[in-house]
Amino acid sequence: MKIIARIHTDFPEKFGIPRQSGILEMLESTVVFEPEYRNPDALRGIDGFSHLWLIWEFSESVTEKWSPTVRPPRLGGNARLGVFATRAPYRPNPIGLSSVKLLGVENTEENGTVLRISGADLMDGTPIYDIKPYLPYTDCHPDASGGFAEPLREYALDVVICDEMLEMIPEDKRGALVEILKNDPRPGYQRDPQRVYKMSFARHTVSFKVEGSVLAVTDISPLLQ
Repeated sequence: MKIIARIHTDFPEKFGIPRQSGILEMLESTVVFEPEYRNPDALRGIDGFSHLWLIWEFSESVTEKWSPTVRPPRLGGNARLGVFATRAPYRPNPIGLSSVKLLGVENTEENGTVLRISGADLMDGTPIYDIKPYLPYTDCHPDASGGFAEPLREYALDVVICDEMLEMIPEDKRGALVEILKNDPRPGYQRDPQRVYKMSFARHTVSFKVEGSVLAVTDISPLLQ
């Protein structure tokens, strides 16, 4: 397996990353190809597709051992399910699959031809093994069953954040931050209303507390360089 590209996102750490791709299409990122694969001919025709599949590595979750069962975070970490019935990162082969929207193909002086995408659920610097076009006539199944994840699809928190704090985040990323917080970035097994959580996003540290269904942002400050 060869790394063909790496993605650049606003998430330097795993905490806070959307649990699935496509949930937050306003989250934009860039796919930068490794020097060996910066041939524009390799992307000929890709601009005819609205969405793409990214095949990538759970680079921060590589382990030598695997377990046949895992504890999905969305179930509070209290229930065990088969690893192949979940999208947990701890797998025999740490491979991830994400469906993203293609915003554009750009030629840059520094990195050659890059892809601008939205809706990715990857950490900054994640290695990508392959890119394939999303085909709606075969890849889309509107009547598919969502299994244990289906009842959680509409879950959302009420976010409370003052204007002064929100204005510290770049304007084009504020809406995405609010949506990330609505989706509850906490691990499913952490529910202490007194705990202050910290999430890195868009070169800022976002601190918050959650009590019941309300998430209150307590501080936003620039990341220390």
